[in-house]
Amino acid sequence: MGREITIKVLKYNPTDSQSTPTFVEYTLEETPGMTLYIALTKIKSSIDHDLTSDFVCRAGICGACGMLVNGKPQLACRTLTSDFEGGKIELLPLPTFKLIKDLSVDTGAWMEKMSLRVHSWIEKHEETDLAKLEKRVEPAVADEVFELDRCIECGICVASCSTAIMREDFVGAVGLNRVARFSIDPHDTRTDEDFYELIGDDDGIFGCMSLMACEDHCPKNLSLQSKIAYMRRKLVMS
Repeated sequence: MGREITIKVLKYNPTDSQSTPTFVEYTLEETPGMTLYIALTKIKSSIDHDLTSDFVCRAGICGACGMLVNGKPQLACRTLTSDFEGGKIELLPLPTFKLIKDLSVDTGAWMEKMSLRVHSWIEKHEETDLAKLEKRVEPAVADEVFELDRCIECGICVASCSTAIMREDFVGAVGLNRVARFSIDPHDTRTDEDFYELIGDDDGIFGCMSLMACEDHCPKNLSLQSKIAYMRRKLVMS
């Protein structure tokens, strides 16, 4: 027999005029290796079929299951219930993003807006000749680009960012990480001046207050603050 745990969830459907934000508590038996993904799936299948939350991969690579766990933004599929000594866990949807229902938020619309804002694609002046080999990239540079590409766009860095909560149009660490990725990539021919035009304001690189919450909570352990500092130095000198 495992211990009994209590999961307290904020339930609310903004599309239902009769719905009001309400905390609901669920009690269940903890099993070995239980994650919040497993616990919520059990609740939805056997206790409350109406409870809404998002899950896809169960492996911490899709970013769909971000939520506030006892006030801290985390991926539910990588959070063990055994980590909570008292057995009491409070779940809320991530702030900043549009609420769909209960624990489900629309990170996709926010990420699309951010991507368009920072021009999240390779820009080059010459046409690509598909008959020729790609431009050679040094392994060290490729590794640096691949490291930044590990971002899964879960929204946790945005939800933990004070600036993002205060500024609706702030691109957040995820957007600044994206710009750093393209500034490093030798396939992209944009200059520092070009990147300055994209993010050289308070909704971009100069809006970051360096509180470290994005890096502290990143589930992929990306060095977000280092890349923000790197871009800030480059743009100030441009």
